[in-house]
Amino acid sequence: MPEGHSVHRIARQFDRNVVGRRVSASSPQGRFVEGAAIIDGRTAASVRAVGKQMFLEFEDDLWLRVHLGMYGAWDFAGEILVDPTIASANGRMGQTNQRGTDLDPDEPILDDAGENSLSSIGAPRRARVHVRMSEQTTGLSGDEDSWPPPVVGQVRLRLLTDITAADLRGPTACELQTPDEVDATIAKLGPDPLVDDVAEGEERFTAVVRRKPTSIGLLLMDQSVVSGIGNVYRAELLFRAQQNPHTPGRDVPEELVREIWRDWVRLLAIGVETGQMMTMDDVDPEAYRRAMGSRDDRHWVYHRAGLPCRICDTAIVVEEVATRKLYWCPHCQA
Repeated sequence: MPEGHSVHRIARQFDRNVVGRRVSASSPQGRFVEGAAIIDGRTAASVRAVGKQMFLEFEDDLWLRVHLGMYGAWDFAGEILVDPTIASANGRMGQTNQRGTDLDPDEPILDDAGENSLSSIGAPRRARVHVRMSEQTTGLSGDEDSWPPPVVGQVRLRLLTDITAADLRGPTACELQTPDEVDATIAKLGPDPLVDDVAEGEERFTAVVRRKPTSIGLLLMDQSVVSGIGNVYRAELLFRAQQNPHTPGRDVPEELVREIWRDWVRLLAIGVETGQMMTMDDVDPEAYRRAMGSRDDRHWVYHRAGLPCRICDTAIVVEEVATRKLYWCPHCQA
């Protein structure tokens, strides 16, 4: 499932490439025909991300709410403007492992999991849409005479400006909302460090966790407790805190709960900046490049079932908890 950093990056893509432009909307798949017809011809006014959900505002107080869920992704094509505020994994400005990004040709960093991609952000998949050449996207592959790009596969919603196409595939939710409905949706979500006041978010998060009998491992995945954390960040945050995932929230020391929140603030910022869920600290430049290229070198415990813990050599355990896989070290997190 795409986690919070991906959704914030998607929102930034929309802010640079769609907001302020008139949008043509269609539902090639046929499952959002009425909604697309309402959006069609309107100008996108603003965009915001909260946790794992994105809200795209159109003129006349109309909002599009998208929750990617387990399998959703946005595919971008056309003249894609890169956000200069986001650094690439090799330290240069721009985005990493993205077709059209101006990376060092001698030392590219390519992510083997498809986790960070300008052309497809969300659930990892191979981008299948054509991309036009442009000044902002030098080096893109594709037919510059083919515009708009052909629809490939099951596209729930296509948003098309004069220069950019955004195709939505496989979302859990894609619906139109009024401003009041948007406010009600957001009110149900826990704090997001990139949206809410960080200090106030810490207080909200700490207060909820400290009164719950539910395990801390489940609480971190509860979007009403804290927004944006998914399976990867859950496992990594708990390992970094040396916290047993099965401990009831109310039994976790208050200072440790606060430190988990502060760590989430740090890791989310790194994820948005680099496009990768990089959770290992103090690595040398070569190890950092390996980590940016492969998640196998990026995490402490996630996806490492049966492999030795990087700290104590104990085999990492994987359990199924509430239908999701939980990775943890039974020694370091005892």
